[in-house]
Amino acid sequence: MAVVKLEIEQRSPLAGGREFDAVGPYEFVQGTAHFAVDPWHHRNAAITDIELGPRDTHGRVCFDADVAMLQPVQPQRGNRRLFFDVCNRGRKTVMQRFNSAPAVTDFTVPLDPGNGFLMRQGYTVVWCGWQADVPPTRGLMGLRAPDAIGPDGPLQGRILCQFQVNEHTPMILLADRQHLPLPAADIREAGAMLQVRDHPNAPPAPIAREAWSFVQLDGDPNPYYVQLHAGFEPGRIYQLVYTTRGSRLVGLGFAAVRDIVSFLKYGTAEAGNPCTSTLDYAYVFGVSQSGRFLRQMLYHGLVVDEDERLALDGVIPHVAGAMRGEFNLRFGQPSKDVCYVIPELFPFTDTPQTDPVTGHSGALLARLEADGKVPKIMFTNSSAEYWRGDAALIHTDLQRMAEAPESSGVRRYHFAGTQHGSGLFPLVETREADGIRGQLPFNSVDYTPLLRAALTNLDRWVSQGIPAPASCHPRLEEGTAVSPDSLEATFSALPGVQFPPRTTRAIRLDYGPETALGRTLLLPAIEGETYPPLVSGIDADGNELAGIRLPDLTVPLATHTGWNLRHADIGNTGLVIGITGGLAGWTLPFPATRDDREATGDPRSAIDERYASRQDYLDRVRVAAQALVEAGYLLAEDVPRVEAGAAERYDAFRLAAVQ
Repeated sequence: MAVVKLEIEQRSPLAGGREFDAVGPYEFVQGTAHFAVDPWHHRNAAITDIELGPRDTHGRVCFDADVAMLQPVQPQRGNRRLFFDVCNRGRKTVMQRFNSAPAVTDFTVPLDPGNGFLMRQGYTVVWCGWQADVPPTRGLMGLRAPDAIGPDGPLQGRILCQFQVNEHTPMILLADRQHLPLPAADIREAGAMLQVRDHPNAPPAPIAREAWSFVQLDGDPNPYYVQLHAGFEPGRIYQLVYTTRGSRLVGLGFAAVRDIVSFLKYGTAEAGNPCTSTLDYAYVFGVSQSGRFLRQMLYHGLVVDEDERLALDGVIPHVAGAMRGEFNLRFGQPSKDVCYVIPELFPFTDTPQTDPVTGHSGALLARLEADGKVPKIMFTNSSAEYWRGDAALIHTDLQRMAEAPESSGVRRYHFAGTQHGSGLFPLVETREADGIRGQLPFNSVDYTPLLRAALTNLDRWVSQGIPAPASCHPRLEEGTAVSPDSLEATFSALPGVQFPPRTTRAIRLDYGPETALGRTLLLPAIEGETYPPLVSGIDADGNELAGIRLPDLTVPLATHTGWNLRHADIGNTGLVIGITGGLAGWTLPFPATRDDREATGDPRSAIDERYASRQDYLDRVRVAAQALVEAGYLLAEDVPRVEAGAAERYDAFRLAAVQ
C-alpha cells in the first residue's frame, strides 16, 4: 500500500466535546502521512515526470503530506462513510460549505462545526495536503513533493505567470497568491517577456524589457520577484513568461488523495489505520480550484489505486466549470486560478465529444470508462462559471450545438442565480477576504442547502442504488441556454446596472505538441477561436429561468446574478470580478413600494405589488421550498432555515425601506 506510515501527532475534542445527536462527540486528529509510490506502476503512469523523481532503496518515489480527520469518538456510531475535503490552497472548506460554519481567515483556530450537519450524519471527515506549492504557513495543509531530476540535474524551462492587483503595486512575487515561487533562472534573461491586457479575450500589449526586471531581495537565494518600474496598475491583466529552474512533482497530489483514502478505507489496524473496519464508502468534494483538481483527477483516471481498487465511490467537483488546472504539469503552479491560460481544457463533457474547429475528440471519463471503474459524479456549478464562459461546455455538443449525452453515473446541476462562493446576508459591498469591491452589492443567495441535498442524494445513489434527481441546467433545446450578450437590454434597463462591455469566452489555446504529456513548449500559447458561451435565460426581473432555483428566485425580493463588474476603486471597471479568482455576482433588491419604483424608473414590480403581506410572501416561500424537497433538491430539515432567511431579507428589503 502506498501509505507507508501515518503519524498521529495530536488529538483534541471537537467543539469541547459537543454531542451530535445519536453519533455523539467527535475527535479532531492531526498528523503526517508518508507515501511511497511505484513510478513504473501503470496506475501512476499519468503522473507527469514521476519517473524523474528520486527513489528509495525499493525504487519508489517518496513524499509526505499533512493529514487531519474528524472521527466519531465511537466510530461504530458513525455512518461508515468517509467524506474527503480536497483543501483549497491548503484551507479546509466543508465546514463552511456543508455545515454553514462562518468563514475564517485564521486557519489556526479550532474548527467550528456550524450546524453540525456532517457530524449529525455520522461522516468521518478527512483532509490531506495535496498541493506542492502551499507555503509552510501554520494552519494550512500542504504536500512536500520532490523535484524532478533530469540527466543534468534539476529541470529548467519556460513558465507563464499571470497577475492582477487591486491597487498600484511596484513588485510581485513569482507565484499565485503568495504561494511558493518558481524563481527566475537568469535575472537578466533577455528572452523573458511581460505583456498586459484589460480583458482575457483582448489582444495583449507587450511591455518593453527595459521597463521591468527580476528582483532578488536580500536573504533570498534566487530572484523571486518581478518589478515593473512604473508599477503594476490595478485591474489590468499581466502575463509574464520566463525561464525557471526546478520542477516539483505536483502530480503526486493525485496520488496523495487517492492513497490516503484507500488506506483509511481498506488498510488494517496493524498498518496504523485509525479507521479499520469502520468505512464502506468514500466521497470527495472539491470547490473551485480543488473542484478543477477533481476534474483532472477523473480525466487521468487516478481514482483507482495500485491494488486495482476504486478509492472514491462518489465525486462532487463544485464550481469548477469546464476547467482543469496546472495540477500535473512540468513547472506547474497548482494554485494558479486564472481564466483561459491554463492548458488542457478540452474535452469538457463526461461523454465523447469532438471539437469542430480543431477536430480533437475525447471524453473526460474515457480512461475510467475503459477500466469499467467509474465513481458516481455530480458536477455542480453556480451562475458565475456560466458567465465566465465555460460552465455550459460540460453539457454542450459543440458539433451540433445541442445537449451532449450524459453518462449514466453523472449528474450536472446548475445553482441558479448564485455566485462562485455561497452568498452572505446582510448585503456586502466590499469582500472581507480580499478587499475587492464590486459596482453592486455582492450576491446574497445561500446555496449551501443545495450542497447538503446533493451529498445526501450521492450517498443514496452509491450505497442504495437510488438514482439521484435528474440533471438540472440551461438547455439549448428548451431555449433556456442563451448567449450572454442577448441579455444586455434586460440588465441595462435596471437602475444603476452597467452590463459588461465585453463578456468573457473560453479560448482554444495551443501550448505545443507535448501538452498531453504535461509539458508546455509554446509560451505564451497561440490563441485560437473562442468557444461559444452560454448562460441561463432570464425573466423580466433579470433572474435566471434554468437550473435549481431556490425561493430567492422563484419567490423573489431582488435580482441575483453571477457577474459583477469591478468598482473604480480597484480599477478596470469594464471587467467582471474573478478573472484571477473569486468570481462574484450581485444582488439588487426590488423597489419596496410602487412610489419607489416610479421614482427610480425601475421596470421591476415593487415588493408590495407582488405580495399582499409579509405572511403572504412567507407562505409562498414555504410552498416553493417544499416543491424543491419533493423534487429531491432540498432536504426537509433545511426548509425552516430557508424560511428564516427569507423572513430576514423581507424585513430588510421591504419593511426597513418604508420606515
